Amino acid sequence: MRVFARQGFFKSAVSQIAREAGVADGTIYLYFKNKEDILVQFFTYKTKLVFEGFKDAVRAGSGAEEQLRNLIRRHLTEFRDDPDMARLYQAEMRRHSRLAEQEIRAMSQMYQDLVAEIIEKGQQEGTIRQDLNPSLVKRMIIGTLDEIISTWLHSGGGHDLVALTDHLVELFLQGIGQGQPGPAA
Repeated sequence: MRVFARQGFFKSAVSQIAREAGVADGTIYLYFKNKEDILVQFFTYKTKLVFEGFKDAVRAGSGAEEQLRNLIRRHLTEFRDDPDMARLYQAEMRRHSRLAEQEIRAMSQMYQDLVAEIIEKGQQEGTIRQDLNPSLVKRMIIGTLDEIISTWLHSGGGHDLVALTDHLVELFLQGIGQGQPGPAA
């Protein structure tokens, strides 16, 4: 993962991966078919690990607002604590022809489903406006987090990513306007 993140998938060689892992080149081929298989296996493994943490964070919240806050904090923490994974994920998400297409799609769908559950719960509780399209709200949240992480990576991680959690949740729940909401489109 570190080799892919720092050099890009196409510039990385299995020999570099083996050296980083502290094993002989041939050892890699005992566990993986090729470097694409390494990438796919990484995303499969990391998805399970990260999403269990996401689900635990959401379950720890008593209401939609707390669940959203916990999810965002956990999301930002995962990427802050593992910038190589964040770089690799961002690069693969933006690549036109993704090498780990199914794994990326599965990760994305699980995350979208988790956010959708929180939005629906918030609309039922009254903490999220019922006149808003849940799909639009979900895309706004996910897109904002993606952009925040991307900007953080491009800036060299110079600011505390996790410290943005409360500001983001407030922005999501309060919006940027003052006064009464306008008519639904």
